[in-house]
Amino acid sequence: MSSARRVVLVGMMGAGKSTVGALLAEELNWAFIDLDREIEASSGSTIAEIFATQGEAAFRQWETTLLSSALQSEHDVIVAAGGGVVTTPEARAILEAHGDVVLLAIDPAVAADRIGRDSNRPLLGDDPAHALRALAEERGPLYDAVANLTICVDGQEPAETTAAVVTALGLRS
Repeated sequence: MSSARRVVLVGMMGAGKSTVGALLAEELNWAFIDLDREIEASSGSTIAEIFATQGEAAFRQWETTLLSSALQSEHDVIVAAGGGVVTTPEARAILEAHGDVVLLAIDPAVAADRIGRDSNRPLLGDDPAHALRALAEERGPLYDAVANLTICVDGQEPAETTAAVVTALGLRS
């Protein structure tokens, strides 16, 4: 097995996984993989289109396959996983077996303020705040089960979260 370091960011939509992931990769000069963008590139469809035409189960299969592939990289890599990556046992097993898993924890109300009514987020429906509270209740224990580090992002700028991850994981002295 490669000695490459792999860090996976998990958490609710709106927590800043993609933004912080890109900042971490830039600061550390590591590769960056945004799983949602990888799914769209590989499938030729947007996430909303996959949900609408193939269903959530098909999306989760794409997600699990590409997560596994990303974590086999021979290079140091930051992976921004989708908010629901923890909902399948297969993806949770992959997360538990590879790399450092960092939970970017966010209050559902803060996430709702950040996201607004984003039509590219098919699970939010007409009441994002309510949907995010329900998702947080459902997924919270799953995030906790796979994460070996939790960083609260409420009230933090992405650069502050990035610095906290670097420090907590000892990625730079």
